[in-house]
Amino acid sequence: MPAVDIADAVEELAERDALPRLPARVVPRLAGRQKAAVLLIALGPEKAAEVFRHLRDDEIETLSLEMAKSGQISPDTSAYVFEELAAVVQAYDSLATGGVDYAREVLERSLGSDRAAEIIGRLATVIERRPFEFLRRTPADHIVTFLRSESPQTIALVVANLHTTLAAQVLSCLPEEQQADIALRIARMGETPPDVVREIENVMRRKLETVVQQDFQAAGGVKSLAEILNHTDRPTERNVLDTIAEQDAELGDEVRRLLFVFEDIARLDDRSIQLVLREVDQRDLALALRGVEETVKERLLSNMSERGAQMLREEMEFQPPQKKRVVEEAQGRIVGVVRRLEDAGTLVIGRGAGDAVV
Repeated sequence: MPAVDIADAVEELAERDALPRLPARVVPRLAGRQKAAVLLIALGPEKAAEVFRHLRDDEIETLSLEMAKSGQISPDTSAYVFEELAAVVQAYDSLATGGVDYAREVLERSLGSDRAAEIIGRLATVIERRPFEFLRRTPADHIVTFLRSESPQTIALVVANLHTTLAAQVLSCLPEEQQADIALRIARMGETPPDVVREIENVMRRKLETVVQQDFQAAGGVKSLAEILNHTDRPTERNVLDTIAEQDAELGDEVRRLLFVFEDIARLDDRSIQLVLREVDQRDLALALRGVEETVKERLLSNMSERGAQMLREEMEFQPPQKKRVVEEAQGRIVGVVRRLEDAGTLVIGRGAGDAVV
């Protein structure tokens, strides 16, 4: 776990004095700051020093004093604190990802219903109190987009209230000429009236909802469908294309032009075909070439060594009959290799009517 996340967890532990105790161990009742001190001691001096760099001065002073007062820490106590830390982090992440019901389900499976209910109750209250918590899972560049038209002071207020890791990412995404100004405003920022924070939160929520709606409006269309089909298995792809073609032949042709199917490998240049052949499983290749046009088969075989091509021909010749589904699955795996090479920039696939795939 990164030091900055441990620091957040330390702050969470220090705020909690009465999370339910694990029944498997008998340990002394610990205040929140004592549990945080136990955690830092167990982490060791080097890791604890990294955590300190992400805490406030007053927190460092309090925890340092608590660490100095700590006597011998039993293994049971250390294990108890670490397990509680894991439960808190798990609950917090589950809440942020899927809401209270999802977090409760996750925790009930690992901790039981009683502990899950108490932890969720405490953390849900904390989350509701934290400003801009709804932005926790929003990409930093999206947040910068929301903030673009806001005043520098508003931007500083939002960034200052974000989770530290996300705040750092947002600051990095801001224009260079704005970063220092926002940082300075954060450093000089005093307490902000709660009603001002709530008003800015409401504005940000509305902007987020608008962007989400725009994303939904932009989704869909032929290109979107082609991208989806390019990541499905071959039987699904063929079923969808055949059904669309039956209902709307023109639309079916438009989608097909944007797709890359197994037979399109024959349209790659020699270097690209050789790259693909080096990456694929030869057993998949022997299966995939069954039933394809002879021109496609010969195009691929011509890019193999003479011995390699001969061995593949012999394997295909002596191969027992195969189900269509098995052949299509092998073709799908090879197309997956092509797409992976394209994603890596190793080869480029040109798509469109009349375009060669190069």
